[in-house]
Amino acid sequence: MRSSSTRKQVLVALGATGLAAVAAVALTPSATAAPAALVPAMQRDLGLSAEQVHQRVATENSARSLLPTARDAAGQAFGGSWFDQGTLVVGVTDAGKVDAVRSTGARPAVVTHSAADLDATKAAIDEQAGAGAPTAVTGWYVDAPSNSVVLTVQRGATGADVTSFVDKAKTTGPVRVAETTEAPRPFAGSVVGGNAYYINGSSRCSVGFSVEGGFVTAGHCGTQGSPTTGSDQSALGTFQGSSFPGNDYAWVATNSSWTPSPTVNGYGNGNVTVGGSSEAGVGQSVCRSGSTTGWHCGTIQATNSTVNYPQGTVTGLTKTNACAEPGDSGGSWVSGDQAQGVTSGGSGNCSSGGTTYFQPVNEILSVYGLSLATG
Repeated sequence: MRSSSTRKQVLVALGATGLAAVAAVALTPSATAAPAALVPAMQRDLGLSAEQVHQRVATENSARSLLPTARDAAGQAFGGSWFDQGTLVVGVTDAGKVDAVRSTGARPAVVTHSAADLDATKAAIDEQAGAGAPTAVTGWYVDAPSNSVVLTVQRGATGADVTSFVDKAKTTGPVRVAETTEAPRPFAGSVVGGNAYYINGSSRCSVGFSVEGGFVTAGHCGTQGSPTTGSDQSALGTFQGSSFPGNDYAWVATNSSWTPSPTVNGYGNGNVTVGGSSEAGVGQSVCRSGSTTGWHCGTIQATNSTVNYPQGTVTGLTKTNACAEPGDSGGSWVSGDQAQGVTSGGSGNCSSGGTTYFQPVNEILSVYGLSLATG
């Protein structure tokens, strides 16, 4: 038995519509300040001052708390939500719901399509992709601010398969095509040093959030039954469940030498204590930590996004403009002190910038019946 001073801990790595002009109603900032480890990363990646970081996190905390009430006020007319310049915006398809939404403190925006309709359109494309999607079609997601489903296609892509897939997708509902130069891939990596764990003695991923009995991570990192070791190559535990593609989540049961912790490795900036897993929305800030690149921040660009990796299609991911690199896979994301998800993959890097997707943590907890470690 190791002493408490030398006992290894499983660290959670950071790392979750046509608009009508209407009057803005500002959110009342929460008194909660940003965790210290987020401040320098958000200053660097979002171009904010320290004071602006604390203000943004406070208003985003308020937005998360306000959303359930605002959604209820919109009822079946709910057209999605997003965070815009310190304000929670809620789309409504019925102008008669504008006053009810505004009374909650959110800013209403009259839109054409409900969130349910947009989700149905995306689900239809997911079903269409069950028979396979062209590699040049890199993904699709519900884009609440534009009130549409965006289908991303690599710039200059041609071919009957691409044309056929896009044309069929457009028949499912409000779909718009956006060209991209990105080619998403999972962020697994080779064996290198750092705050990491290793699978089958070879590949490296980043530890995700601690749960009772172990931790969650990305599914593409390992299969059920795969053994894992810690950063010092001592025995860590075994994958108890894993899903990839389709999903990108897994959990590892750790042995008695490892104590789950509710903290997040801040890579020299101090650690973050996870307070819960309340989901952040489009436009809100989010930060991630991984064993290759440490802390990086960005904003949420879309939820319920489908990504067409070379290994297969993964649905239900959250799209961000934060960067990541191979080896960061499985590392978790936070918004304020709220757990959001684990790194799946993306494109680009942390030198030139890029797009990164994460698997929402609440789905992982629900699927495996796990309890998030919080402090």
